[in-house]
Amino acid sequence: MTSTQNQLGEIFRNLHSKDIFVMPNAWDAGSARMLAGAGYSAIGTTSAGIAFAAGLPDHQIMSKEDMLAEVKSIVDSVGIPVSADLEGGYGIQPSQVAETVKQAIGIGVVGCNIEDLSGDSSSPLLDIKLAAERIYAIRKAADQSGISFTLTARTDAFLTNHPNALEEAITRCNSYREAGADCLFIPGIGDPKTIGTLVNSINGPLNVVMGLSHNQLTVEELRSLGVRRISIGGSLARACFHLIRQAALEIKNSGTFTYADHQYSHKELCDFFAEYETKTK
Repeated sequence: MTSTQNQLGEIFRNLHSKDIFVMPNAWDAGSARMLAGAGYSAIGTTSAGIAFAAGLPDHQIMSKEDMLAEVKSIVDSVGIPVSADLEGGYGIQPSQVAETVKQAIGIGVVGCNIEDLSGDSSSPLLDIKLAAERIYAIRKAADQSGISFTLTARTDAFLTNHPNALEEAITRCNSYREAGADCLFIPGIGDPKTIGTLVNSINGPLNVVMGLSHNQLTVEELRSLGVRRISIGGSLARACFHLIRQAALEIKNSGTFTYADHQYSHKELCDFFAEYETKTK
C-alpha cells in the first residue's frame, strides 16, 4: 500500500457520495489511456473485455493470475483510480475471495466488484447468507490493508431470470450493504420504473451498466432517477471486436476497405500516447 494508492482510493470513494459519475471499463493499457485521456475521473476493468482480448470466453475461464496481470497493466498505465472486475472472486469460500481482493489491492486497485453467481446452472445464485459472508470477509480484508477501498457487490438476480428478480435483488443488495458493500450493482435492468424502484429500495449507491441492448437512457435521465454510478461493462470492447469482424468480412467478401474511413492516423495515435506517457511520469 502506498500513500498515492490511498489518495486514489479516497478520490474514488468520494465520487460515490456526490453527483452521478460515469466509470467506463477498459480491457488493456491502450483502452485505459484512451478513456483516462478523455477526462474520466476513474475507470473500471472489464473481465469480459480482458478475456476476449486474450481470445477466451468470459466467466472465469482465464486464470486469476492472468487476470490480475492484465489488471495490473491497466493500473500501471494510468494515474486515476481503477476498480477491478474480479468476477466471482476466483473461489467460493469467503477466505478465498478475500485473498483474491488482497492480491488485487497489492497491484494497486482501489475498488472491485464481486458477483454472487454460483456457477451451478440448477441454482445460479449463491445462497444469500454465504454471499453476504463473502462480502463481509472482503470488507474486513480491505480495511486491514489500510487503503480507502470501495467494494461493489453485484447480484445477478435479473440476468439469471430469477422468478422474483426485483424483490430478490433488493433483498440481496441490502444484505450485502449491511455486510460492508459500498456500492450495489444489478446488471440486466434498463427501464426507468425498475431502476427508480431499486434506487428507492436499496440502502446504498446504485451502479447501472449501460451499453447493453435496449439501453436508451441518458446520463441525465439516470441522474434524475437517483443512480449514483454508470459503468459500460464489456460493451466498448465488444464494439471494437464488432469492427474487427466486420472489417475482416468486408475485405474477405467484397475486397473493399471502407472500414478504414473511420480511423485515427498513425501520427495522431503516436502523439496521443506519447503525450499521455509524458504526463504520467
